[in-house]
Amino acid sequence: MPTLVRRREALGMAGAFGLSAFALPSWARALPADAPRRAALKNLHTGDAFNDVYFENGRYLPDALAEAQRVLRDWRTGDEHFMDPGLFDALHAISDKLETRDAFQIISGYRSPKTNAMLHAKSKGVASTSQHTQGKAVDVRIQGVELSNLHKAALAVGAGGVGYYPVSNFVHVDTGRVRQWRGA
Repeated sequence: MPTLVRRREALGMAGAFGLSAFALPSWARALPADAPRRAALKNLHTGDAFNDVYFENGRYLPDALAEAQRVLRDWRTGDEHFMDPGLFDALHAISDKLETRDAFQIISGYRSPKTNAMLHAKSKGVASTSQHTQGKAVDVRIQGVELSNLHKAALAVGAGGVGYYPVSNFVHVDTGRVRQWRGA
């Protein structure tokens, strides 16, 4: 039952986003308002996938956002959290920049506070107040796309934070303030 309640909350918040385009950052508002936006996601830990339109006719589609949110849940605890629709817009813009429709392989999406605290205790590279815990971040790669090209595309989009982790083979993308860093 808690997952159903969280989905209802997400649907309600998604509806608010659909009515409140002014709350989106300028780069997201620059996306064509009438063009459909698609996200292709594959969670490497759960095998769950999402490949569908989440924005159409000038509005976010609550059911699609809820399904995409499920794919980005904390795979360690099963917890779901409302995911910032701007995050999907960032991924859509990155896909466009790379001219690919291949799925983003999800290494990490939402992290519950419990999971984040555990990871923070193990690694100084995990922020104690991570954007992942706020539903505003993903760690991704795309099969067949050079990680350095994914990194450049994420920077070019300018959606928020971009972390480059070549040793760990992923790029962090978030909708927080614009910044960049290099990790292991």
